[in-house]
Amino acid sequence: MAKTIEEINQKIRSGQAVVFTAEEIIGVVKEHGLKKTAALVDVVTTGTFGPMCSSGAYFNIGHTKPRIKLGGGKVSLNDVPAYAGFAAVDVMLGANALPEDDPRNRFHPGEFNYGGGHVIEELVAGKDIKLTATAYGTDCYPRKKLETWINLRDMNEAVLFNMRNAYQNYNVAVNLSDKTIYTYMGTLKANMGNVTYCSAGQLSPLLNDPMYKTIGIGTKIFLGGGEGFIAWHGTQFNPAVPRTESGVPKRGAGTLAVIGDLKQMSSRYLVGTSMLGYGVTVSVGIGVPIPILDEDVLRYTTVTDDDIFAAVVDYSDAYPNVKPEVVGEVSYGELKTGKVKINGREVPTASLSSYPRAREIAMILKDRITNGKFELTSPVAALPGIESGVKFKLLNERPINGEK
Repeated sequence: MAKTIEEINQKIRSGQAVVFTAEEIIGVVKEHGLKKTAALVDVVTTGTFGPMCSSGAYFNIGHTKPRIKLGGGKVSLNDVPAYAGFAAVDVMLGANALPEDDPRNRFHPGEFNYGGGHVIEELVAGKDIKLTATAYGTDCYPRKKLETWINLRDMNEAVLFNMRNAYQNYNVAVNLSDKTIYTYMGTLKANMGNVTYCSAGQLSPLLNDPMYKTIGIGTKIFLGGGEGFIAWHGTQFNPAVPRTESGVPKRGAGTLAVIGDLKQMSSRYLVGTSMLGYGVTVSVGIGVPIPILDEDVLRYTTVTDDDIFAAVVDYSDAYPNVKPEVVGEVSYGELKTGKVKINGREVPTASLSSYPRAREIAMILKDRITNGKFELTSPVAALPGIESGVKFKLLNERPINGEK
């Protein structure tokens, strides 16, 4: 018999909800079967933790005496530039932002960097951050310069807003050239000396709801240690990709735009991350609860790493030149053994995503639901489906003034 989210919430309030993680549910279904398990289980929790570059935060720092209009001026946080093109004291900081004159940010091999993702982590950790700003001054906002220390607790609002998180599958990266390269997929050794990947696989949220049956706009989630919501489909949302017979995408497909109160979050689940020779980002922890409304929803959550396949892409050539061909295809089950065979050759693998922390997030979300501290929300709108026509587009480059 089908259930509703409200019926599940009533069980959560009464302390009677039955919850398993996406890792645990695989064994439960093997033992009891789909029908019996669907009647018994109310929620399956998912989790992922890894670098998510399209992330950032916006802040309202409060008015100064006399007032200053940051909009139109320049603002930096710990010397990392923030965007201030909004109003008087609203600013936004991107996870990839870098100090303009920091000698660490020359991207030489062997050098790590400091940037926006680290500032976000330090704010969440309760550290004081140096705010420096200049403005042009107006009659109502006469102040032209500001230098002060700020802290997360003193801000009016501090909101994590990430445009593209929780990718539904992604590339597996190799380097077929004869020199080491430095990418957002990590350091890739020459002549296919290593393989890197970035997904929690069988714990990943959208791989447990591949057709977006329960996850949608308005879904409440675990975000960075606190609570957040899915605000929209993420940028580069691309559902119409090759899929397995069970609907699991074999290429990067759906993404999520997420939002939440930064003041609730933890530096364990928002971690500034340096990518050697490439730049900076922030590693984000996300967990999404999946209400088990019927057997079909449950079936999707039994996906295993052996069921999930990803494209192996050469980042020395095919990736930067946007070529569609791939080197091969491997399962996450293979990747997680520590080595894969590509073109008859055995290559060591490494993950940029932390599976142990993804498991931890799924367990925390499970505990919150079981203890009545986290109820589910019904989506207010669905994510675009395979037949929606939504797809990722390349830039249609049009030369300006005849330039090429």
